[in-house]
Amino acid sequence: MPADPTALDLARLQFAFTISFHFILPAFSIGLASYLAVLEGLWLVTRRAVYLAIFDYWLRIFALVFAMGVVSGIVMSYQFGTNWAVFSDKTGAVVGPLMAYEVMTAFFLEAGFLGVMLFGRTRVGPRLHFAATLAVALGTFVSAFWILSANSWMQTPAGYGVNEAGQFVPLDWRAIVFNASFPYRLVHTVLAAYLTTALAVGATAAWHLRRAARDPAARVMFAMALAMVAVTAPLQILAGDLHGLNTLVHQPAKVMAMEGHFQSHPDGAPLYLFGWPDEAAQRVRWPLAIPNASSLILKHDAYAPLAGLDTIPREEWPNVPLVFWSFRVMVGLGTLMLALGATALVQALRKRLFVSRALQRFAIGMGPAGFVAVIAGWVTTEAGRQPYTVYGLLRTADSASPIDAATVTGSVVAFAIVYLVVFTAGLGYALKLMARPVNPRGATWPIPGPIRSAGITPASGVGHAPAPGEAR
Repeated sequence: MPADPTALDLARLQFAFTISFHFILPAFSIGLASYLAVLEGLWLVTRRAVYLAIFDYWLRIFALVFAMGVVSGIVMSYQFGTNWAVFSDKTGAVVGPLMAYEVMTAFFLEAGFLGVMLFGRTRVGPRLHFAATLAVALGTFVSAFWILSANSWMQTPAGYGVNEAGQFVPLDWRAIVFNASFPYRLVHTVLAAYLTTALAVGATAAWHLRRAARDPAARVMFAMALAMVAVTAPLQILAGDLHGLNTLVHQPAKVMAMEGHFQSHPDGAPLYLFGWPDEAAQRVRWPLAIPNASSLILKHDAYAPLAGLDTIPREEWPNVPLVFWSFRVMVGLGTLMLALGATALVQALRKRLFVSRALQRFAIGMGPAGFVAVIAGWVTTEAGRQPYTVYGLLRTADSASPIDAATVTGSVVAFAIVYLVVFTAGLGYALKLMARPVNPRGATWPIPGPIRSAGITPASGVGHAPAPGEAR
């Protein structure tokens, strides 16, 4: 941030601040909704009460996360009108309908069935309740579909025309929705949501296992979470690689900044693991590099030439240090996720999955990693698109509202205070809910009817529901 920030600088700061807080909530709710659907489906098939108890445990947390996500999402729309009115005017005919589709399909689907999911199990029966849970899970995915389609269009615009007023108008909705980067971004983001949730669930389960090693609910959560990490982490690395190759084609400057390639490399480019990208000197200082590895990754040929930022006008560069380091944070955490999944597989084969203290500490330490990686990935994507809001067509400097810095300063301060208070309180309450055992001895909260009918009381622990015909 400059010493004397302009209205544009402050508007960008406010949007970055609010979206960083907001984005982790949908990422968590997408994964949690699917996890809840799996848990309830397993309970319907097996009638093991442990699945239903875990479902109710995470349902409370999902409701909190969903509510906070809705509130913080409203603020994002507010900024389009106040700080980014020119962007809204220029792109409204394309981006507006995509955002409207998200509300009309995904949000209405989620909101319509959320009440049934939260309060309706004893009223509508288990199968209809499961259908409501599936509808909410589907709604979170559909929401991601439309939001990421709109964002991807801004990254790789297609299917548009420009009218006499300089506004983008739709010509081919199929090309707009399924633009060049959308499939890669959708897969990468949804997998990130599943990983984020798996890591949070795994950390919670590990925390409980360290206090009660034979807690059946903690064991089920731990096994399910680490199995998801073991499967999803390598898939995410593959999806990220494909996304990177797509970005190299459509947004080469972003990849150059990610790789720290200020200069072109005609005989193969090195992979900079670490170093400090110096924009003034146009080189990476104190590099730790693997020769030719970047060409091998990006071109599948160690000696393939790679162009650098020296081929792009200086005013078209993104913030190279920011993109360089946010990308490394994301990749570094992804590598640790892969290591956690591999460690869990080894310990499972050794029959030590639930007793390995080192694995439990590893899982607890990785609990926040998904949220940090999601934010780092989002910074890489958005900062790497600069200096454009619509890549190659509409510059960020030409997208802001004609307002003065003092006006934006007031809203930045107000938003910062409100977000810090609300999110601090929400995070504290979520951690308090996670710290509770799944079925605590001496609990005062009401046990849902299906668990009571399974013969389980707050003091009896989580057990196995009687099979049909078994004595209750």
